[in-house]
Amino acid sequence: MTDTVALKVKWGKETIDVNFVVAGGVKGLKSELEEKTRVPADRMKLMAKSKGLWKGVLKDDFDFGSIDFAAALSKAKGGPLNLLLMGSAAELTGPKTKTVFLEDLPPEEVAKVQEPSGLENLGNTCYLNSVTQCLRSVPQLRNGLEPYQPTATSAQALFLTTLRETYKQLDRTTKPVAPSTFVRSTKMAFPQFAQTGPNGAPMQQDAEEFFSGLLTIAAGELKDDRLMKAALPFTSPKELDGASNLADALFGLKMEETLTCDEFDGKGDDKMEVEGEGAAAAGLVEPPVKSYDLLRKLVCNIQGGVDGTSSTLNVTHIAEGINLSLNGSIEKNSEVLGRNAVWTRKQRIARLPPILAVQFGRFYWKATPDSQDHSGVKCKVMKPVAFNSVLDVYEFCSEKVKKELKKSRDKALQEEEDRINMKLKGEDVDDNKDKMETDEGKSEDNEEDAALKAALAMSMQDGEDAPEPVGPGLPANFQGQYELFAVVTHKGRDADGGHYMAWVKADNNSGKVDKIANSEEDNEDWFVFDDDEVSPCKTEDVLKLKGGGDWHMSYLNFYRAKK
Repeated sequence: MTDTVALKVKWGKETIDVNFVVAGGVKGLKSELEEKTRVPADRMKLMAKSKGLWKGVLKDDFDFGSIDFAAALSKAKGGPLNLLLMGSAAELTGPKTKTVFLEDLPPEEVAKVQEPSGLENLGNTCYLNSVTQCLRSVPQLRNGLEPYQPTATSAQALFLTTLRETYKQLDRTTKPVAPSTFVRSTKMAFPQFAQTGPNGAPMQQDAEEFFSGLLTIAAGELKDDRLMKAALPFTSPKELDGASNLADALFGLKMEETLTCDEFDGKGDDKMEVEGEGAAAAGLVEPPVKSYDLLRKLVCNIQGGVDGTSSTLNVTHIAEGINLSLNGSIEKNSEVLGRNAVWTRKQRIARLPPILAVQFGRFYWKATPDSQDHSGVKCKVMKPVAFNSVLDVYEFCSEKVKKELKKSRDKALQEEEDRINMKLKGEDVDDNKDKMETDEGKSEDNEEDAALKAALAMSMQDGEDAPEPVGPGLPANFQGQYELFAVVTHKGRDADGGHYMAWVKADNNSGKVDKIANSEEDNEDWFVFDDDEVSPCKTEDVLKLKGGGDWHMSYLNFYRAKK
């Protein structure tokens, strides 16, 4: 009798190699699989996929002595014998590794398990500190920076290399880091950030201007294919859709803009004249004008105004503000009318990014023609604008992108309906993920036929009905939803003063979390970075940053594609 047998066990999407000791029996086999998968032995359902083993589900009292393993291996052409495991892994109830004390770990290991370190304020540098801390949670950016080797010495190259080194310093310590070199390189790359006030102290700068400047430099410097592959290793040229640098691949939104002339609809309106002749009578038509542009952030218009339906909108939610910024009217020349006319402008997203930045339009310039001291002042909009932990951009997308997102949304909806129906029938939802016939009376040929049909159905689903890529680095079956992971806030009524802070989602959120009262929002762990001071907070604290008072209010929101 064979002593050990090589088995290949298919469990969900995983394949597990097992060197099965036959003398251990069913108990030994299940014990080894439990150790590898954490599926409790009493919840396992083991089925044979190779011929010559057993039919249906493996019983606990099955005698392996009745199997001719040599013959089964011969049918498998010498390869491992294939099994199918069904069952759900149990949650870990306690550590199974040796306890290690913090004082015994090197500083870089301690930094991984304690609160993240802050950045010292080196003279009104909170604008820089806040954005840097938010982008620290973008692993694609850091992976792209790692192999970066500038071909020439320049202020732009120094800016990116010192940013990379600042992140490494933060990773190696639990103490606040003084980003002296990075601040100096920032002022070299952006001379306007070196401005000083009447007292000689550095002036406060705008966090959004720093963020946009960072992406501009990254777009010019991070073009090498090696950097792109390091950041987005499995991305195809079709997914990039023309994004030729890391900044545009990570943050870039390809925007489709359509302009439609409001004053001419081709239905014979008498007020429309073209060089003295009725436009409709002349049979002329003003075609829509379509163009494409690149943005690296969306803007939430919080001042309100006239939307695409010519109705006044008071913005109270981020989705309303984004929609308002993507729709509007402009005055533009009409070749058909022979004069300027009013056109409706509609922008839609034609390529989605893995990281989405949204700027709240809190600051604006107000002209002061009656003043003898200045021509205008920078003002701040204090009104509250709410946001959630998930942003759905489906309605902001082009029809082509919507079509692909809908495939994934419909699939997810069908899967949810199936789960609900199975629960109503009292069926085990987890075990039905890999459902197949288990009746012992069924022949192996019928089992193979069923598996072949299932594989054929899956291949058809993954073929013509599979969604086309709508952007680089997006999860499979992406539905157009983004989860909030970082926020830059501004406190104060003075647009040229005040204070910036960063609020960043902790990377150790896992397992079940509580809900925020009277909502479906998960109340997860976050950190607030007030320069060198770092404190824990919760999602409910972040969602209160909507404005409306003198407390910190959102200025830049950062989202990542939701899996």
